[in-house]
Amino acid sequence: MRSGRNYDLGKDGIWFLVLSLAVPTALGQAVNVLYAIVDRMYIGHISGYGDIALAGVGVAAPIAAFLSSFATLIGMGGAPIMAMREGHGDHDIAERVLTTGFYLLLFAAILLTPVFYIFRNPILLTFGASATTLPYASEYLGWYVIGTPFALLSTGLNSFVINQGMSKKGMISVLTGAIVNIILDPVFIFLFDMGVKGAAIATVISQIASTLISVAALRGRNTAIKLRFHGFMANQIMKIIKFGLSSFIILSTDSLLLVVLNAMLQKYGGPGFGDILITCSTIVQSYHILVTYPMGGMTAGCQGLVSYNYGAGLTDRVRLSIRNLQILITGYTIVMFLFTLVGSRLFASLFTSDAEILALSARYMIIFECMIIPLSFQYVNVDMMTALGQIHISLPLSLTRKLTFFLSSLLLPIAFGASSAFFAEPISDMLSCVIGTIILHTQLSGILDKRLKEGFHI
Repeated sequence: MRSGRNYDLGKDGIWFLVLSLAVPTALGQAVNVLYAIVDRMYIGHISGYGDIALAGVGVAAPIAAFLSSFATLIGMGGAPIMAMREGHGDHDIAERVLTTGFYLLLFAAILLTPVFYIFRNPILLTFGASATTLPYASEYLGWYVIGTPFALLSTGLNSFVINQGMSKKGMISVLTGAIVNIILDPVFIFLFDMGVKGAAIATVISQIASTLISVAALRGRNTAIKLRFHGFMANQIMKIIKFGLSSFIILSTDSLLLVVLNAMLQKYGGPGFGDILITCSTIVQSYHILVTYPMGGMTAGCQGLVSYNYGAGLTDRVRLSIRNLQILITGYTIVMFLFTLVGSRLFASLFTSDAEILALSARYMIIFECMIIPLSFQYVNVDMMTALGQIHISLPLSLTRKLTFFLSSLLLPIAFGASSAFFAEPISDMLSCVIGTIILHTQLSGILDKRLKEGFHI
């Protein structure tokens, strides 16, 4: 398949393809981080109430991210199936899978929007908002939820763009939205004096822009697999959910676990200091997504490459793709680990000028990211097993890391105080790396040998 008339996933050199697909997608996801952190940077510097407003947005943000994770369920579930079908020569079915994914994204938005809008205040109060921070959290989440259809479409459709090998177009979609957000944030927050509400509205408008770019890419004249708006396949729904479930669990439980983390910080931090800890957590999480989104971009960019060659029976290319991707992503995490050691205080200063919050955030950031190099193996292990359709392997790997984080974030504050909750991340990163790497190296050869012996089944 010469995807987007750019790359031949079955013939071009593997290193060329890994770099061509992973790097633009990683850059696109790095830019995508700006959706989350630019809002927070501006909000943290609002005169008079910036730190409290930042804590409010910090409580709302994981809930907003949980909403957006449904786009991953559909996008990263349908896109590998689309690529496998194209690799196997089933072009018509590949296009119909894309169409099915599009309508599933719309349906998810219709279901989720009213529920989260109506019940946003009880949800926020349950998971970390205080009487002081609730007004800011509710205002931000309410406006964000209104834009849920575009949040899901912009993220979900981008997976179908990337899995055709059109990583540059995927990056352009994300970049366009980020630029719109960066421009509108100060205008709405400061010039129009809209505060937190302005930040949320700017985000929604930026998501609309990204959606339009993705639709245009999928409808383009030179696009290999086009969005047709007809050919919905009901029998593909469960397959899409099955393929996307592992990635969905990674992102949705990331969001839910941050909600739990905030709740524990609020509970064990006590009045006043609990809000300070959540402000610090918001800054730490902003840095964490700056690290992890590009990792997810690299693996997502190469999923189509692995899925296509698996569908085509080119198992040696599958092995080499996974190996080269791991080398690339490990190198990236080494660089980010070193930057964390020297640049954590500088990053925290982008969000606050309060000396106490600045010092605490820098310390917690180093703790939280100290195992990001092992985390790179977890990303490759899970996403490449998903690309091969081995959901029975990738899903338990995802759950292992989440369960470890959940238990650590619950138990550590009880035993050692609120701040110890920040150790939950490195503990879960290290354990999941060891387990996942052992499983990948013991199972991969058998999976690929079975593909050659028994043919392609999905």
